[in-house]
Amino acid sequence: MEEVKKVLLLGSGALKIGQAGEFDYSGAQALKALKEEGIQSVLINPNIATVQTSKDVADKVYFQPVRPDFVERVIEKERPDGILLSFGGQTALNCGVELFKRGVLEKYNVKVLGTPVQAIIDTEDRELFVKRLDEIGVKTIKSHACSTIEEVQEAVIELGFPVILRAAYALGGLGSGFCDNEEELLTQAEEAFSFSPQVLVEKSLRGWKEIEYEVVRDGYDNCITVCNMENFDPLGIHTGESIVVAPSQTLSNAEYHKLRALAIKIIRHIGIVGECNVQYALDPQSEDYYVIEVNARLSRSSALASKATGYPLAFVAAKLGLGYGLFELKNSVTKTTSAFFEPALDYVVCKIPRWDLTKFHGVNHELGSSMKSVGEVMAIGRTFEEALQKGLRMIGQGMHGFVDNKELSVTDIHDALLHATDTRIFVVSQAIQAGYSIEKIHDATKIDGWFLQKLKHIVDINNRLREFAYLSDMMTYMEPSEMMECLESPDFMELLYDAKVYGFSDFQIARALNLEMNMKMEDAGLTIRKWRKELGILPVVNQIDTLAAEYPAQTNYQYLTYL
Repeated sequence: MEEVKKVLLLGSGALKIGQAGEFDYSGAQALKALKEEGIQSVLINPNIATVQTSKDVADKVYFQPVRPDFVERVIEKERPDGILLSFGGQTALNCGVELFKRGVLEKYNVKVLGTPVQAIIDTEDRELFVKRLDEIGVKTIKSHACSTIEEVQEAVIELGFPVILRAAYALGGLGSGFCDNEEELLTQAEEAFSFSPQVLVEKSLRGWKEIEYEVVRDGYDNCITVCNMENFDPLGIHTGESIVVAPSQTLSNAEYHKLRALAIKIIRHIGIVGECNVQYALDPQSEDYYVIEVNARLSRSSALASKATGYPLAFVAAKLGLGYGLFELKNSVTKTTSAFFEPALDYVVCKIPRWDLTKFHGVNHELGSSMKSVGEVMAIGRTFEEALQKGLRMIGQGMHGFVDNKELSVTDIHDALLHATDTRIFVVSQAIQAGYSIEKIHDATKIDGWFLQKLKHIVDINNRLREFAYLSDMMTYMEPSEMMECLESPDFMELLYDAKVYGFSDFQIARALNLEMNMKMEDAGLTIRKWRKELGILPVVNQIDTLAAEYPAQTNYQYLTYL
C-alpha cells in the first residue's frame, strides 16, 4: 500500500443536468474507504446537497468550485500526499488534468492515486485514444478531431453524411448531435464549439446496439469485469437518456465474451488502475463492433453497476488507488466474497431515466446524443418485464407500468416511434395495443426484437386479464363465498399468477378487470390484494426460507426462486 497520510478528493461540483447527484455515491464511497484506512481526507465540493459533504464523511470539506485556481489554493494550504481524480465525474477529471499540465501537482509533490494522468489524457483526447487502441488492434469509430468549423466541413466531405458531432472533454454528450445535411452540421458545430475547443466528427452508427462493461484493474495487472449492461435504445440516444438493462439480454455467448476480452485488453493497455467504463457499438446483424469511448473514471453507469451487482466499485477503486491488489480486498457489501470475484446475476436490473422537460419552456422533447434527463430509478426483478414495470411505476410521472396508464395523446404513432421522446416507451405500448407488428416497430425504432417481444408479452397478459372483466359486474350481486368460487378457476388463478410474475401491480390488474367502475381507485387495488391472499398467490420469496429449513442439503437457491 502507498504511504499516504492525507488525500485530497475532487467532488463533482454544482448540481446540473448530467452531473453531480450521480457522482455523489462514488465520492462518498471513496471517502469511506479512506476513513477505513485511517487516512485523513480533504474534500472540495461546493454542493451542500450531497452525502459526501455531510458531517463526518470527510475530515475536512472546502465548499469551493472544483476549478484549478481554487484547488491549487487548497493544495497549498493542506499539502496532501495524494489526490483522487476519478470520483467526481468529468468536472473533477478535467480539473485534475489541468492541474497536471500546469505543474501544480509536481510543484507541491502531490501524487495522483489510481489511474495515471497520462492514461486519463489518452482516453479523453480522441486522437490519442484512437492511436492507443490502434496499437492493440481494437476498432474505434473513424473520427476527425477539429478545431474550426472549416475543419469540420472538410471532415464531413471525407466521411459523408450522416455524421455525429461530439464536443471533447464534455459530460453527458453536451453539445453533441447527429447531422444529416449541411444546415444541421453548421448549427451543431457552432453549438459544440461553444462547449469545447475540440469537436469530434464521426461516422454515424445510429441503430447499432450500445453495450457497456464495467472493468476493474489493480496495480498488479489483475482484471475483472464487474457488470455488463445493454441499452434498450439503440446507438443514437445517450446512455443517460436510455433504459439500461443489466446484465445484457440479447447478446450471444460469443458476443458477450468477445467484448469482455476486449474490455480487459483495453484497460491493461491504457494502464488504468481502479475502475473504468468501456462503451461499444455492436452491429445487430453481425459481430462487428467499435469502441465508442472509455471513461477512465467512475461514471453514471458505475453507480448503477455497483447497486445492481452488490459490488462496491468506488470503494474498491479507492483501495486500489492506495496500492492494494484485488486479491487482498474483501467485498464490503457481501462481507464474504473476495473483490477478485466477478458477480453473477440471476435477476434482471432495469434503469429508467426521469425527465422534467415540462418545467422548461421551449425545450425540445426529442432524445438524442445530448443528455436531458435529471435522474433515474433502478428496479430489480426475476424477469425483464417485471423489472421494467416496477421501474416505470417508480419514476413518479403518474404511470402504473407499461400498460393500464392514463391515455397518452399521440397524433401520429408511427412518427412518434421514428423520433424518440421522453414518452417513447409508452408510445411503443400504444403501438403494440393498436396492432403494430414487432417488425414494424423495430424498423421504426431499431429497438431489438427480443425486447419488443417481451413488451408484447405484457400487453398479451393485459388483454387476457380484460377477458375476465365480467367479474366486475358479478361483484354487484354475488356473495363473497360465491365470488371466491369463480376466482378459484384454474384459468384465472394461473393468469393472476402470471400477471404478478411479470410485474403487474394490484392496481394494474384491477384496472384491467374494470373494478374501478364499482369502487374507488384505492379500493380496487386492495380488492385484488385480498383476492390474491385468499388464493395463496404471494411472492415466492416467502417460501424460500421455509423450504431451505426443511431441505438444507438439497436446497438450491436459484431453483427455489423460480418455483
